[in-house]
Amino acid sequence: MSKRIQAKHKLDRRMGENIWGRPKSPVNRREYGPGEHGQRRRGKTSDYGLQLKAKQKLKGYYGNITEKQFRRIYDEASRMRGDANANLIGLLERRLDAVVYRAKFVPTVFAARQFVSHGHVKVNGRRVNIPSYRLKVGDVVEVRDRSKELALVLEAVDSPERDVPEYIDVDHKKLSASLTRVPALSEVPYPVMMEPNLVIEYYSR
Repeated sequence: MSKRIQAKHKLDRRMGENIWGRPKSPVNRREYGPGEHGQRRRGKTSDYGLQLKAKQKLKGYYGNITEKQFRRIYDEASRMRGDANANLIGLLERRLDAVVYRAKFVPTVFAARQFVSHGHVKVNGRRVNIPSYRLKVGDVVEVRDRSKELALVLEAVDSPERDVPEYIDVDHKKLSASLTRVPALSEVPYPVMMEPNLVIEYYSR
């Protein structure tokens, strides 16, 4: 299943990487996979296996994106002009829940989805409750006035765990942010290496 509500770190264990860079990730304690056979030596991974892992890792990083949604994003990226790898990352980073997370209004990508769904966010002055809403460069995202004192928000803003990337212009006093440009892959602060080229290969088989 693509829904990951409670056991968020099962993906970390399966991938053997701390996907979100969280200090509580079980991979920080043991890097082998879950289950009684997790410590067995793994054989060489096939090209298909590498492509599948890259797809699962990138899709999983953005939270509760379904396979159908993710495939639709790939289809759109492949139809756009330019490099499909860059297009894919650009489309993912323009999601409203991704920008809310990048701006440090919430602590996790999962919290960002819920935060948007519950109506705590406005885009250009209008409430938007669709996490997958596609932002344009220059759109202003802000936390609604009645939500600015939520403990979740205050703790996320003050957290030293991560920084706001340069392509997000944020004002934490007003709790507003805007996407200044569509980022390149090298600008996106993934805690682990993402390989969108393998994702493109996976879907274009």
